[in-house]
Order: sequence, then structure tokens, then C-alpha cells
Amino acid sequence: MTLTFNSNAFEQAASPFVETYKIPGASLGLNHNSKPLYYKGFGYRDKTEKLPLDADTVFGIASMTKSFACVAIMHLQDAGKLSVDDQVIKHVPEFKLPSDGKTEKVSLHHLMTHTTGLPPISVHNLARKRSIDNDPTAKDYGLDVTKMVGDPIDTDVQLMEKIASLPVEVLDDPGKAFSYSNEAYGVLGAVVNRASGVSFETYVIENILKPANLNNTFFDIAEIEKRDNVTMLYAQKKEADKKIVYDTPLWWDAPAMRAAGYLKSTVNDILTYLEIFRNKGVVGGIRILSEESVEQMTYPHVEFEPGRYYGYGLRVVPDFFGYKLIEHSGGLKGVSSHMTVIPELGVTGALLTNLSSIPAAKLLRGALNVLLEKGFDASSFTYMDYVMSEEKQETCVGTYTSTEGMKVEISFEKGKLGIVSEAKFSPLRCVGDFTFISEQGDVIRFFANEQGEAERIYYGSRQIAKDK
Repeated sequence: MTLTFNSNAFEQAASPFVETYKIPGASLGLNHNSKPLYYKGFGYRDKTEKLPLDADTVFGIASMTKSFACVAIMHLQDAGKLSVDDQVIKHVPEFKLPSDGKTEKVSLHHLMTHTTGLPPISVHNLARKRSIDNDPTAKDYGLDVTKMVGDPIDTDVQLMEKIASLPVEVLDDPGKAFSYSNEAYGVLGAVVNRASGVSFETYVIENILKPANLNNTFFDIAEIEKRDNVTMLYAQKKEADKKIVYDTPLWWDAPAMRAAGYLKSTVNDILTYLEIFRNKGVVGGIRILSEESVEQMTYPHVEFEPGRYYGYGLRVVPDFFGYKLIEHSGGLKGVSSHMTVIPELGVTGALLTNLSSIPAAKLLRGALNVLLEKGFDASSFTYMDYVMSEEKQETCVGTYTSTEGMKVEISFEKGKLGIVSEAKFSPLRCVGDFTFISEQGDVIRFFANEQGEAERIYYGSRQIAKDK
């Protein structure tokens, strides 16, 4: 199949998008059957010095790292050293959920699909506490991460101890509740270490990065100083009703939780890596995973939103304008990223940027939309309006806070439920019982207690409890 890409149509929509979100630099590439189809660098890797970027510029990739962690797990399964159905405690005996009686039920599958039952917790912030404490710009990160209480977590043993000691209730039995968990992937990193006998980082390097020739992909921050083609990181702050974008050069690290999101890479390397999922486990003639393992990773295991599923370290949309879409985003200090695969079309895509808290997925999906001759803003999802009583909606009003640093304020004004951010009310569209769509197209869902009153919100892929 021959594919063509209308670069003019895409860039007419993408350039204003980049300007609206004040993105200093964005690197976007599409491949077809491993061959370049389209590349565009927007802005700079360093806007002060006006340094250009290209497909080999190094950016952070944040949570896109989670798929590498799952490839490592599947590689170990292919080698007969573990099974995704194994209990976590088989490999990490000191692992324990905060609530007794459920730990033995937790499998590697539950870690990989964010269904352990863990709510959003503060452990990830403690794992990167040394970086945050040394970074005066941390206050301008999208989440409130500067008020952490506790000692830094530097080892997997400390990670397990902290998770077990938290005074929180799990959401449900393992397998029954989806809530995105960085900590679950921290535990996965420990599983790789214990099952292989080498560090998580070493296992990924030796069994994924080197065989696939991902020569510009690495964990070690010290490696950044050895390279010229690396982006500056940026943050935003509000001054006099204007958003100011400024340099924030310190890269964050979390030694005990690198599996959750601490790889650095390039568009070209990510496009090469995605061949694993496009080409049934083979990259450049080298088999990284078995076909069966790729199928398990890209299977829609858990529906977390209508029509959206989680595989293993990957999100899966079974019907993206008639095609199966495999994707994942990442967000970290100075990072908003997204990667995607449409196996049936042989298409892979990668987008890396140097500013946090921007909708990177929308920009890369816009490129896919143009490729499929749809509008840049087209959506493969349709939602029907739903009438929910004002009485029910009013039970949703309140503030929802997680120790991870997220705070969501819900208000009811003029007959509409909405989110309040920076003193601005943004109405939500009701599309189901306790289910809404934001103005940005995000799904927001409320969970009611036995009295029919909302007690948790699903927001940003997390289940967050209402403040009491």
C-alpha cells in the first residue's frame, strides 16, 4: 500500500497548535513500513540560542518508558524466567499492598495494566525527591510536588516498604479497578531485577536498546553532558495574566522507579523501537519479542474509557476510523510525548516536546487524522448526550485531591457541572450516568457510594477521592 501525507494541511493546523501552547520545540515523525514518511521539527531545542532540532535530538520520553518495562517483562517470559500470571510476591517477596488480604492476589498482569487497586499515592514523588528538592523551578510543574513529607526513596526495598506503610485503602480487589499507577511500574522494575539477576536498566539496555540499535536512548543523566544534540527543558509560570515559558535545565531522576518514565530518546529511535509492535517483534532483522508476546502486549485487556483499553504499557483503541491504534503518552518535567502504531497500515509515529502539561497526543493524532484524510481535530469517538438529574450532578461538587499532587475542583453553575481551574469555570458535557466529557475531549467519570453520592473522580486516568 502506498501512503501519502498532506504536509501542508497538517502544518496549517499544527503550527497554530504549537503557538497556542507555547511549545518551544517539538519533533514529530511518521514512518511507513520502517521508511520515513514525514518529519517536521517545530521551534528549537534551545530557543534562547536558536538551536535547531531534528529527528536525532534527545528529549525525555517520560511514561512512554512503561512500554519498555513491559517489553522487558515479556522478554523474560519468552526466556521462561517468569509469567505475567505470576504473583508479584513470587519475585519480590517484600511487596505488600497497604490493605491486608489482597497482596497475594496481585499478579504481574495487574501491575502492567494498572489494576492492582492502588489509588494515586505520593511514593513516586519521594522517589524523585532529591531532584525536586534541588530544582527551584519545581513549583511550576503541573502537579504540586513540592510539599512532600518523607525521606527520599532510593532503592526498591525502600519502595516496597513505603507502599506497604501508606495509610490508604485500595480501590478494589486486584483486576477490578483501573487507576494509572507509576508505583506499579516501579515494582515492575524490581521484578525485572529479581527475575534476571541484573538491574532493570542493564536488562533494558542489553536486551532491547542494543539489539535494536537504539543508540540515542538511555537512562543515565550523566550521558546528557556527553552529547551536543540534546534539548533544553522548559517550564511555564503565570505573570501578570500571561503564561511565561522559561528554561529549566535540571533533569529529574528517580533511581528506584526508572521503569515508570525516565528514558531519554529521539524520534528516530522511537520510530525504530515501534517496529517491535508493527513488525511482530522484529527490529532490523533481529527478533526482540515473540509474536505471542507482542500480541499479549497489544491486546485490549482493560477498558478504562469507552472504546479505550490498556494493554501492557500501551493504550489500545480497537476502532480508530476502522483501524487498531496502539499508543502511549508521557509527561514529566520538561516533557510531553506521544507514540503511536497502526499495524494494519504499517504506520508508526513519534512526537517529543520540551514542555510539560501539553496535549501531545492531540498533535500526533492530528497527523494521523490528516494521513487518513480526516480533519486535524477529527475524533474516532462519538458520544450521545445524556440527561442526568441536577440532584445527582450536585453530589459530584467538591474538591478531589491525591497525594500524588493532583487537585480537581468540581462546581455546579447555572445548571451545569464543570471544572474550575485558575478561577475559570469550564462546563462538562454529560454523556452517561456520572460520565462527562471535558471541553478538551477528556473523559471524566464519577464513582458513587451506596447512598448514590459521588465519592471519587476518574480524571487524568486516575481515581481520586473527594476531600472530606
